[in-house]
Amino acid sequence: MSVSIDLTSSAPGARPAAPVAAPASARRSLLGLSREEMGAALVEAGIPPKQAKMRVQQLWHWLYVRGVRDFEEMRNVSKDLRATLDQHFEIARPEIVEEQISVDGTRKWLFRFPPRGAGRPVEIETVYIPEEGRGTLCVSSQVGCTLTCTFCHTGTQRLVRNLEPSEIVGQVLTARERLGDFPDAATPQGAIVPSEGRLVSNVVMMGMGEPLYNYDNVKAALAVVSDGDGLALSRRRITLSTSGVVPMIPKTGDEMGVMLAISLHAVTDELRDVLVPINKKYPIRQLMDACRAYPGLSNAKRITFEYVMLKGVNDSLADARELVRLLKGIPAKINLIPFNPWPGSPYECSDWDQIERFADLVNQAGYASPIRTPRGRDIFAACGQLKSESERMKRGDRLALEAAVAV
Repeated sequence: MSVSIDLTSSAPGARPAAPVAAPASARRSLLGLSREEMGAALVEAGIPPKQAKMRVQQLWHWLYVRGVRDFEEMRNVSKDLRATLDQHFEIARPEIVEEQISVDGTRKWLFRFPPRGAGRPVEIETVYIPEEGRGTLCVSSQVGCTLTCTFCHTGTQRLVRNLEPSEIVGQVLTARERLGDFPDAATPQGAIVPSEGRLVSNVVMMGMGEPLYNYDNVKAALAVVSDGDGLALSRRRITLSTSGVVPMIPKTGDEMGVMLAISLHAVTDELRDVLVPINKKYPIRQLMDACRAYPGLSNAKRITFEYVMLKGVNDSLADARELVRLLKGIPAKINLIPFNPWPGSPYECSDWDQIERFADLVNQAGYASPIRTPRGRDIFAACGQLKSESERMKRGDRLALEAAVAV
């Protein structure tokens, strides 16, 4: 059975969730800033320019190597400077409203962020997927989504706003602390995590939202996540998934240099116009041309094409053959994703035998196409199921979703 933890109290082996600090309008968050931005902010707060560079190095280490959440924990920073930092800045992470743990070890956090300007607090979901040899964190980039992909539950929630770099980086920091992936953090007793190495070894921008519609903030956040003197995740272990914002794809390769995933799901424009409506603006041919030209593409750096298996919709062997034809000349792998149900969806998951036949055909063509066994379905953490809990409850979705998953 799945477990749900009320994080007004702490899970065993982990620190209590941090309270939400003062609004961002009162104090600027240091999380997600580049070194240059952090240095400029320190100077603006009255720290002498000659000291600022050294202070940036100290702060960077405490934030991203040690994982501290309070200026008072920075032991080699003077008391007066800690007071100055606390007066002008914050390093608060998101409030953890709920943590759910699946029978397969998948964890899902419902995070709440404080208001921005005249707005209200917002909620997003972040998922951790433990597997043999690696732990993958699925990170959100927006509150809601504008794309209305018809197979995706997140697409039924309107876009509220983009997440700031501090809020994207905050998801990674909080997950690492909860899992015991910082030096002074403890792994919860009984947690399913990789047996060796880093517990958060991979980050995928596949949570709520379209990352390329929040390009600048995502770019800034991933620069921090991949910085070698901090969180130090290789760009080859960071994957950005897009539904096909074609003009931004070359820029992503040039400026971010991360691995690319394409949310494809159909092999004809007629069907993709329905499943992934952005296709009406950027049809398949344009998308494939952008993929072929993706900077740095090679057999060692392949594009992942995500393909949700919908019964009687996109799962025929003719679809599989057309998929192979479409990808010709693109170093690629295909992730076949069994459809994960949600209330009100008009789709069903393809029969398992049909999924295997589809996979056999694309594998024979030379594409690695693992079938992504659903993870975390019992806590609504699987692909296409994310949605903020307030939206879910407001629409009366939860009981219906439980019934859909049970089937």
